Amino acid sequence: MKADANVQRRLLDLAEVDAELSRVNHRRRTLPELAEIGTAEQTVQAKRDALVAVETSLGDLDREVRRQELEIEQVRAREDRDRKLMADGSVGAKQLADLEHELATLQRRQGVLEDDLLELMERREAVDADTSHARVELDKAQAALSDAQGRRDSALADLDSTEGKRAAERELMVKGFPDPLLGLYERVRAQRGIGAGLLHGRRCGACRIEIDRTTMSTIKAAAADDVVTCDECGAILVRTSESGL
Repeated sequence: MKADANVQRRLLDLAEVDAELSRVNHRRRTLPELAEIGTAEQTVQAKRDALVAVETSLGDLDREVRRQELEIEQVRAREDRDRKLMADGSVGAKQLADLEHELATLQRRQGVLEDDLLELMERREAVDADTSHARVELDKAQAALSDAQGRRDSALADLDSTEGKRAAERELMVKGFPDPLLGLYERVRAQRGIGAGLLHGRRCGACRIEIDRTTMSTIKAAAADDVVTCDECGAILVRTSESGL
């Protein structure tokens, strides 16, 4: 295949644009924010689960407190009823003794219930503090996630902008190459990632492998418009004054 030497040299500009487009795609796939977001999402889920757990415990304690308070109210109501019966003087001696015994029992029961309620309230206070702490921790985790997402979106926007500019440049550049040369370049780039490289000394600019002396002799003997390729990677070897031929 033949192509004007100046046209071949322009392949280096195309290869540089393609290299930047490849870097953009690689950068998009490997943004550090992506891993950070994954970790932050796990943290948010863990903090959310922790909050649900303490909120569930708090709800259970609230129900237990209400049950205990209701039972205390019932004991007090029973005690008030007994005291009224004793106060109106309409009960006999035996019933009065029974009421006094029941009042003593109710007072002991009320004391036990109030002690239990106090313990429940202390436990509830501690769990309520845990709940507030869990909410703060969840808010922090969500803020960290939002921050990472914002930085990711900003980085992606920059990459999209760069990609758009380079893709537009490439679209104009490829129009300046003959179809056979461009076809060879594209095939090699699809297979190897780089379609052309500068021949510098005895080294291929695409794969960086040193070319043996026999092949170099063949390249030196080739006409300026001959399209030569690297035996190792298949990339088009662009010859310039830097090639040392």
